[in-house]
Amino acid sequence: MAERIRSDVDAYQDESLVSPDSLRRSCCANADFVLTHLHRKDSPDAEAARETGRARAEQGVPLADTLRAYRIGSELLWTEIVAEARARPEVSDHLLVSESAEFWALSGMFAEAVAVAYRETAAELTSRGQARRSALMEALFTGVITDRTLWEAARELGLPEQGPYVVAVAEAGAPGEEPLAGVEAALERAELPSVGKLLPDQQLALIALPTAAAESACLRVLRRSRARVGFSPRFDSLRNTPQALRFARLALSGLPGAGPGVARFDDDPLAMLVAAAPAEAAHLVEVVLRPVLDLPAAERSRLLQSLEHWFASGGSADTAARSLFVHPNTVRYRLRRIEELTGRPLTDPRTAADVRAALLAVRNRSPGA
Repeated sequence: MAERIRSDVDAYQDESLVSPDSLRRSCCANADFVLTHLHRKDSPDAEAARETGRARAEQGVPLADTLRAYRIGSELLWTEIVAEARARPEVSDHLLVSESAEFWALSGMFAEAVAVAYRETAAELTSRGQARRSALMEALFTGVITDRTLWEAARELGLPEQGPYVVAVAEAGAPGEEPLAGVEAALERAELPSVGKLLPDQQLALIALPTAAAESACLRVLRRSRARVGFSPRFDSLRNTPQALRFARLALSGLPGAGPGVARFDDDPLAMLVAAAPAEAAHLVEVVLRPVLDLPAAERSRLLQSLEHWFASGGSADTAARSLFVHPNTVRYRLRRIEELTGRPLTDPRTAADVRAALLAVRNRSPGA
């Protein structure tokens, strides 16, 4: 029976999955239970079948192959019973037919017991694996991991042992929502190994960049998610994951507007510095932009919007005017008005930097501030 199964079922040909001794013991136990029940006519005990199901799940044998092996074993056992019956005149055809109905009912019940035990064990193993992966990801993102276990974590999470890596953080609209749903599969198709963790308000992703073009491919996948995402600088060691997570969160906090987009930390270092120091940024707003903020809401909005478009256009009033749908002189007038209110000429690079930093701090304020 064991030789037939090993010959006919692919998974059983790999002795690293199921050893010859393990397969033979399983065949003996299941045959013994079937024959004992047929002899005693007692209540069937499917423990041997359940044990087979549990063992094959733990060994990683596919359920389809496990059930196929069980069918092969049952067919062989019944063939041997029929051959033995034909050699004994006292066994009538009527008795053989009667026993066949009971045998195949018993075989079906045992096959079901194999499947149920297999699925229960597989679910438990999956749950254990997910819990361990979650714990390893938590250790990486919080830094509670030793150098000795970094290699183990990388191997178990399917990540390369060396970077570069990046961290992406996406904003969740509600607790339990997955803003990056489908992204892990898309990254896998792009051959970018990744692991993710869902928090009540954010979804985190640690992504490996194995090639020079990997970062561009990663950004394309994240932009297609239509989520609000912060993207960290590249880093080479997994021990730097907590710092990269902080950078990614700062990038997310500096993402303008309320719509989807991807903000890279390295794209606007000044914005990241402002986001990293909210108390100092609030003081900067008071020092630099308080006269503008004290204006009536409509005028304040026009001036700040024009200032933001002017900075975004690289200091070009003409370009800013086109994006605002106004005349360039209107933009110039509003900029002069800001200079008069703040006492800071925007032609001076030092004061322009102060004004831009304060403007970034205003943009990062909560709506009710």
